[in-house]
Amino acid sequence: MILVLTNERDLTSDYVVLELQRRGLPFVRLNSERLPEGTVAFDPALGADGWLIELADVLVDFRSVRAAYFRRPGSPETPAGVIREDAARYCRAEWGAALSSALNALGARWLNAPLTIMAAEDKPRQLALAVSLGFRVPPTIISNSLASVADRLADGPIVAKTLREALLEGEDRERVIFTSRIPDLSELSEQAVSAAPAIFQHQVEKRSDLRVTVVGDRAYAAEILSQDMAETQVDWRRGSHPELVHRMHDLPEPLAKRCVTLVKSLGLRFGAVDLVLDRSGDYWFLEVNPNGQWAWIENRTGLPLTEAIVDELERIAGCSGG
Repeated sequence: MILVLTNERDLTSDYVVLELQRRGLPFVRLNSERLPEGTVAFDPALGADGWLIELADVLVDFRSVRAAYFRRPGSPETPAGVIREDAARYCRAEWGAALSSALNALGARWLNAPLTIMAAEDKPRQLALAVSLGFRVPPTIISNSLASVADRLADGPIVAKTLREALLEGEDRERVIFTSRIPDLSELSEQAVSAAPAIFQHQVEKRSDLRVTVVGDRAYAAEILSQDMAETQVDWRRGSHPELVHRMHDLPEPLAKRCVTLVKSLGLRFGAVDLVLDRSGDYWFLEVNPNGQWAWIENRTGLPLTEAIVDELERIAGCSGG
């Protein structure tokens, strides 16, 4: 059996579920926010796989799980009938602890294991690894010191991006922090820079952006024509532009292999690698998202990402005896 762990609103998991159904493969989709509606049990006499999760419409016996996909699990909700906020916090925390322990039990059966995803989100680690593998990486400094930024990136425009947290949660709305262009270092305030470490990089003059989705030993490249619109030139995620052109891209074979090696070196079987193609035709590494979105790439380009992911889940299931 293949386990798909996600939440009820995750449309990307629907693609995987439909492909599993098309192939006639046994699977269970578990929307983890619903856990408190059912029961969990763990019997250590059965070993690490002694977990049993049962909801009205779902039964997950971990002894039967041969491969698993950690997509976008939701935090367990407050159980029905729990009114007091202190009790609600306690219950949510205990359900979260049980879920974490159960997930860790699946080990190498994950497409990407949860703890491995967390470790791979370390951007300084990604950048150092990319340099060691021979990627072009823009001159970079991660610091809260304006002097350090000026010393490393004195010439030409730079960009600033978050080290980790890209979402500001206010009282009335949430705001995403996009990559921002800084034409001149004099625009930076020493007080603002010192408030928190950030990533500062030399700005690459782009021809386009690339999202390289690595699944197992395969790399699927999509080119995003980000320079066609003023709002998306620095960060293609900015704004809502359904007309922004996405197309398949023929990545040079050595670079495709390097992307696969990078993802594997992070302990992953899946990774979304962000590159930039500059005006001279050179490729530059930016970062890896170890659990990135991909369904929109498939819709826009026709790249067979769903099939690749289910192929890899089948391969994992076969290796684990399923």
